[in-house]
Amino acid sequence: MIARHAFRAVVPLQHVTRHYATQPPLAGGTRIPTWVRYPVYGLGGAFSLFLIADSLGLVTGREGLEPDLAKLRSIANGEYKPSKKTFTGGEQGWVDLKLESVEEVNHNTKKFRFALPEENDVSGLDVASALLTKYKGPEMEKPVIRPYTPISDEDEKGHIDFIIKRYPNGPMSEHLHSMEPPQRLDFKGPIPKYPYTANAHSHICLIAGGTGITPMYQLCRAIFSNPTDTTKVTLVFGNVSEEDILLKHEFEELENTYPRRFKAFYMLDKPNQKEWPAQSTGYISKELLKTVLPEPKEEGVKVFVCGPPGMYKAISGGKKSPKDQGELEGILKELGYSKEQVYKF
Repeated sequence: MIARHAFRAVVPLQHVTRHYATQPPLAGGTRIPTWVRYPVYGLGGAFSLFLIADSLGLVTGREGLEPDLAKLRSIANGEYKPSKKTFTGGEQGWVDLKLESVEEVNHNTKKFRFALPEENDVSGLDVASALLTKYKGPEMEKPVIRPYTPISDEDEKGHIDFIIKRYPNGPMSEHLHSMEPPQRLDFKGPIPKYPYTANAHSHICLIAGGTGITPMYQLCRAIFSNPTDTTKVTLVFGNVSEEDILLKHEFEELENTYPRRFKAFYMLDKPNQKEWPAQSTGYISKELLKTVLPEPKEEGVKVFVCGPPGMYKAISGGKKSPKDQGELEGILKELGYSKEQVYKF
């Protein structure tokens, strides 16, 4: 479902030397019979190979018992190349990427895939973080810069994916929606947001509106792709209509796979279907959050908020700046949550 691979420093295979065939005989001249010796040595070699695989981050099974044999062969043949991070932050500057493909998601949203410089490259992003985009049209005095959170896995190789909604008079989103492969766009980052650590919280709550769902999905990927992370997740996602619910299939898959740890609640302003439940119609309300979120007094609770300005104002209050969370206001304050329990993307 969601693949994650951690690559550590490469230890050249030729540095791991086997000495089994040249061991001196045992005291008294007794040798281990061949029919015993070779199977034992074979097991030792296999175990050593497994340890090498684990140290290189090539063990891919959920229980840590299934090494990637194709990668092991590439190492043995001297063909293995460790992944490079495309975005390293600091003084790196802007990196222009080629648009590889565009896919229609709904009436105003598209999925964009940009190719990384090399097929084996990864983005270099951490959870949670975003990238800046830059575009300067022929009649613009200054370039427009906007942040976007990718929906692809941080360790995915060769490309990076975004879902972006087109806003009227939104210069960056309109430009993106006019782009076609193989046009290019400038990116910069990563822009760090909330440094997520597995099991740092027992229960996290995600309150999102529209394309504010992307950093929430980034958190969910990190949590549910890590077999050691036992964090519970509650998602409350507000949209205009059902076709506006982005990544619904991915969230339904999480809910089916982890029914005791992941719950999603969808609110629609203008549902298209008559059978849409009345209690899930309208804006995200105080009554809904009081019902579905854990009590503020519970230990280990963290609430994340991301959406349009109106939603921030109603739910948590806005941020003063990208680095200043501002005071906690709105529904979450009324329900008794503290400023320290809430993070605004």
